[in-house]
Amino acid sequence: QLQASGGGFVQAGGSLRLSCAASGRTFSSYVMGWFRQAPGKEREFVAAINWTGGSTYYADSVKGRFTISRDNAKNTVYLQMNSLKPEDTAVYYCAADPNYRPNTPPQRQWRYDYWGQGTEVTVSS
Repeated sequence: QLQASGGGFVQAGGSLRLSCAASGRTFSSYVMGWFRQAPGKEREFVAAINWTGGSTYYADSVKGRFTISRDNAKNTVYLQMNSLKPEDTAVYYCAADPNYRPNTPPQRQWRYDYWGQGTEVTVSS
């Protein structure tokens, strides 16, 4: 079970921190990802992190503004979002991949077996 939270309404230039809490199993060895889906658009990759937290990956559109991190002791992954723009408005989903797939890019949605319910982020201009 993945539970995403932290979404809300914010003005452009503001910040939000999303959390994804895992329960029911230990996700500390999983690759974790954040994806988002804007109204009328397909779901897209935002960021991902490996199990140690030593490797992170970002979509070009959020690089330098968003930071993904994890606390394995708390079974939680975070997405710190700064300098938010109206185009960041979307429902944000966290996802977990329990498999060892060193040759599969973390952007691939199909690799993630577990998905949270989504948390909505609205950025006003």
